[in-house]
Amino acid sequence: MKTIYYPENERGKNDIGWLKANFSFSFGPYYNPEKISFGALRVLNDDVIAANRGFGMHPHDNMEITTIVLKGALEHKDSMGNTGVINAGDVQIMSAGRGVTHSEFNPLPDEDTESLQIWIYPKVRNIKPRYDQKSFGDSIKHNTFTTLISPDASDNALVLNQDTTFVRGSFDEGKQLNYTINTPGNGAYVFVLEGRVKIEDQLLNKRDALGVHDTASFSIDTLSATSLLIIEVPMK
Repeated sequence: MKTIYYPENERGKNDIGWLKANFSFSFGPYYNPEKISFGALRVLNDDVIAANRGFGMHPHDNMEITTIVLKGALEHKDSMGNTGVINAGDVQIMSAGRGVTHSEFNPLPDEDTESLQIWIYPKVRNIKPRYDQKSFGDSIKHNTFTTLISPDASDNALVLNQDTTFVRGSFDEGKQLNYTINTPGNGAYVFVLEGRVKIEDQLLNKRDALGVHDTASFSIDTLSATSLLIIEVPMK
């Protein structure tokens, strides 16, 4: 098993007032040649968006984009004709394919929105753009992982144009979690949303991450009440 440690305090940061962004990988004003991607995982932006502010219409192509709202809400509009609000507990996916434009806006009058935007390289390029959204608020159970995205829509999960699996879960202190790689050859990016865990001999605190690869499974020990997001991606 091989690992890559991504400490929170080494993330890129950009504060422009209405947007406070944290970049796990090189993005926009942040560039680190050692942090371009983890396998097919290209972007993980951890954003705080002020009330009544957001991103105007902007283009994407040939990227698999996932938005997870942790707190608050985001209003989405795109060139495919989709409009709607992504609330906390919702997951939105968008296959940009051969090209799409969209906007994201915090519609709340007096509350910040906290969200993750995750980009993964596609399995097939230049496909017809596609959009989907699902609420997982009622299906997430304590002390177990819930599958948000899978390659084959198992467990009523969303599907991206890539052999990727996303799972999320909240756990009590003192649990040993065993994670098995779903797609042989994939690696897993373990992102600590809250709490403190240990994987092998590596301690991880809030917003730290560990890339794990060249293994079929690994264990996670929770050292406090913990919330985790695991993103499994092809390494080649």
